[in-house]
Amino acid sequence: MTAGRKGGARGYESRDDPRPEPETPFRIAGKRVLVAEDDYLIAKDVAATLTEAGATIVGPAATVEAAVQLLETEKVDGAVLDINLEDEHVYRLADELTARKVPYIFITGYSRATIPLRYASVPLFEKPLVLRQIAGRLVL
Repeated sequence: MTAGRKGGARGYESRDDPRPEPETPFRIAGKRVLVAEDDYLIAKDVAATLTEAGATIVGPAATVEAAVQLLETEKVDGAVLDINLEDEHVYRLADELTARKVPYIFITGYSRATIPLRYASVPLFEKPLVLRQIAGRLVL
């Protein structure tokens, strides 16, 4: 996606969005962040945004199984999860992250009302995304 372009064909905004970033009470620099997203362009932009904030990317993974395998073999400090990967919900992965006390956020086209209540406290970003806000909300 071209820098500064908003609302492109994929329906999300670039990391050059002119809106101010939220205050960030924590840093992700030096942290390893799993990206689980099945849309290549969104995964690429999320990874680039987190890398710019100083994170090391684990993945991206386009399926739940690939993400679980990465979680088993890589150190992960946090995660960004699309709720639906290749027609499979990521709740099994989210539960494993919760059990390991690894923080994560959801990015999705679904509304909060469609997500099981046990995930009510998980930060949710609905697509279209403002990518810079993701780095500011991932608590590690």
